[in-house]
Amino acid sequence: MRLLEGHVALVTGAGGGIGRGIALRFAEEGAAVALHCRTAVEPARAAAARIRDAGGRAVVLRADLTDEEECRGLVREAAEWGEGRLTALVNNAGVQPARALPGMTAAQWRAVVDTNLTSVFACTQAAVEVMRGTGASGSGSVTHVASIEASHPAADHAHYAASKAAVVMHARAAALEYGPHGIRVNTVSPGLIDREGLGEAWPEGVRRWERAAPLGRLGRPEDVGDACVFLASRLASWITGQDLVVDGGVTARPTW
Repeated sequence: MRLLEGHVALVTGAGGGIGRGIALRFAEEGAAVALHCRTAVEPARAAAARIRDAGGRAVVLRADLTDEEECRGLVREAAEWGEGRLTALVNNAGVQPARALPGMTAAQWRAVVDTNLTSVFACTQAAVEVMRGTGASGSGSVTHVASIEASHPAADHAHYAASKAAVVMHARAAALEYGPHGIRVNTVSPGLIDREGLGEAWPEGVRRWERAAPLGRLGRPEDVGDACVFLASRLASWITGQDLVVDGGVTARPTW
């Protein structure tokens, strides 16, 4: 359908499974894609090569998103590569360590919050400045990848769940303040997304999920990518401040 023809997009955390899925779907729909990574350089380069081999445009950019200045530098690099344009940002980078709340230190809490939330604030603020300066009203979209744990916390994930709940509220607040400038801000909240080795590492958890999901399967990275493409496209031109849940229906199941 080429829903994103002419777009220049930045996808953070594109070295991971979900991020690669988002970047590849953006490219398939016609966008030029800047793939951000911090340590997963080779997977990001492989995804960029795949995009270029298919006739698309892609570049890999590295940054530590716990550093505000590196967030701003990343956006600046992406816009320069896009010849001064940036029309879409997907804030996907995040961490999900498991740690019990009673023994958690403030430093461990901050490590998750800085990566999952503060980077979203800094990258969005920087991206909006570019979007406001390079297009007409309605020319920019920002999508944060949150989680169903924003409203359905899991044991040992208090810091992660709290950061993702804050990401959802940041999008709503940003939609309110950036809307007059033609910038839309939304979130996508995935459920359990399959990755290599997950079934072997957590077989009982995967079985529980498949039993609970009305659609009977785990999510795939491209499922999240499809949702992000939709929100960045003209099909979502009157959608902002919303959370699109992509979980196979798990959160629709009664808990009693």
